[in-house]
Amino acid sequence: MDLPRSFVIRESGHRIHNPLTSRKLADLGEALNPPPGTRLLDLCCGSGELLCTWARDHRITGTGVDISTVFLAKARARAIELGVAGQVTFTHGDASDHVADDPVDIASCVGATWIGGGVAGTVDLLRRSLRPGGMILIGEPFWRREPPDQATVEGCHATSEDDFRLLPELLEQFGELGCDVVEMVLADQDSWDRYVAAQWLNIRRWLEAHPDDELAEQMRAELTAAPVLHARYQREYLGWGVFALMNR
Repeated sequence: MDLPRSFVIRESGHRIHNPLTSRKLADLGEALNPPPGTRLLDLCCGSGELLCTWARDHRITGTGVDISTVFLAKARARAIELGVAGQVTFTHGDASDHVADDPVDIASCVGATWIGGGVAGTVDLLRRSLRPGGMILIGEPFWRREPPDQATVEGCHATSEDDFRLLPELLEQFGELGCDVVEMVLADQDSWDRYVAAQWLNIRRWLEAHPDDELAEQMRAELTAAPVLHARYQREYLGWGVFALMNR
């Protein structure tokens, strides 16, 4: 049970596996200002940057769950680097059915709502680990503006315009799910650039080191197409944000 190799190659140099810069991740922590000892469950935690930096900056504790053995190894190394290995733990597993043994103060899934079959299912999953009065963090794409055609939809890694909502509609959906939106931090175009352009460099360095790998042709095709697709479609049409929710 692990992530596809292509994903690991593409994001091998990333600490944050979505278009959230380190500054924006810190901004979110500062806005929420969790008190010391706050317990956080992070599903699909990736390389653990949220848990590790908030453990350092806000003295929280918590657990991260992810399917990637490579990213979990990076998360554990990052915890040691930041001196928080005694505050956070990382578990290899399928986050789609993971529920905390004891209720947590914050339950998060930042950028992987596929584990619940979408926003509604992921909110329901996170609620199962949340104490009364706790907070949910959801990272989710949205349309910055309506895509004009199917080429734009597919250029944003979607199959249908219905895969994402416009930002006001996404906020309305949270309300329909019985949540108050109490904070949000949104990616901007520079955030997207930093996220995807780093993927291109990761791929190029991997290709130079592995020219005869069975994935080389696939990764070369991706590197050739990705910059133009990003500039033409994703950068203009696709937004992304982390939304803090509390049950009504």
